[in-house]
Amino acid sequence: MARALRIWLVLLTVSAAVLFAALAFGSSPIALADLPRLLFAPDGSVASEVVHNLRLPRALAAFGTGGLLAVAGALMQVLLRNPLADPYVLGVSSGAAVGALGAMVIGLGAGLVQLGAFGGALLSIVLVFAIAHRDFARVSATGASDTAPRLLLTGVILAAGWSAVISLMLTLAPEAQIRGMLFWLVGDVAGADSFVVPLLVLAVVLLVTYPLARELNVLLRGPAVAASLGVRVVPLRRTLYVVASLASAIAVTTSGNVGFIGLVVPHALRLAIGNDQRVLLPACALAGGTLLLLADTAARTLVAPQQLPVGVITALVGVPTFLFLLTARRGR
Repeated sequence: MARALRIWLVLLTVSAAVLFAALAFGSSPIALADLPRLLFAPDGSVASEVVHNLRLPRALAAFGTGGLLAVAGALMQVLLRNPLADPYVLGVSSGAAVGALGAMVIGLGAGLVQLGAFGGALLSIVLVFAIAHRDFARVSATGASDTAPRLLLTGVILAAGWSAVISLMLTLAPEAQIRGMLFWLVGDVAGADSFVVPLLVLAVVLLVTYPLARELNVLLRGPAVAASLGVRVVPLRRTLYVVASLASAIAVTTSGNVGFIGLVVPHALRLAIGNDQRVLLPACALAGGTLLLLADTAARTLVAPQQLPVGVITALVGVPTFLFLLTARRGR
């Protein structure tokens, strides 16, 4: 436990440093020495308004979204026993994109666009879970082998279908709306209306999954081995699927399609600190939130005052990082 606390403390310290950097840097830089005063004793100045009304809510939304994506990625990799699984593998993000883009095409407001995204994500969850529920019931009744490949294939096919619908929407959408639709598709934290929901859901996800960490460690050895050791495999896998899917849905609803966080962060941490879920899950929440916050800060500052979609930054960083991690893993 002492080792876990040290790891979490280091990650928490890095998170705090990146948060301060996010509040200080931007098109109107703020001195780091002035941040504590502006944060805890706002004086109504322009700098104080920028910190409290613009940068702090956006930074917290980015942190909550990144934490949700990383934890969901770790859970999906346990559920599917596949290190290449990520939060979007079951079509949740594509379904959310269809809901959001549909709301944009109709001309609804930002709040209803997020509601449409959440509705599309929930629809994907229901469709995949309807098939998964039948498979889980079959496994429970017959003792059949692992159904993770079938669940993965179902998600991939559903995502492909949603992608076709997205392409159709982009083709038929008015030209004035295409830019906003593309920003949403590649991820944009600037559109987040609230940071409370992703942070609250992240806390709930950790509270639900952390007591199951020992069982998750056993499940990684396979459902047959886990069942022989007393793990209730079917209820556990249902819980993992629902929690990871809802976490992904909230993340996508908040910030659009932000890739690679749920794939790279669990991989990197697994190489650095091991695969004990008791340590890994909270570490993923901190590291995922920090990484997306750092990427969003770069997206705001690299070509300021113009802002880049944060999904572009995560992709540009995520692809070479993941290739390096694969190479390092093969070398080890």
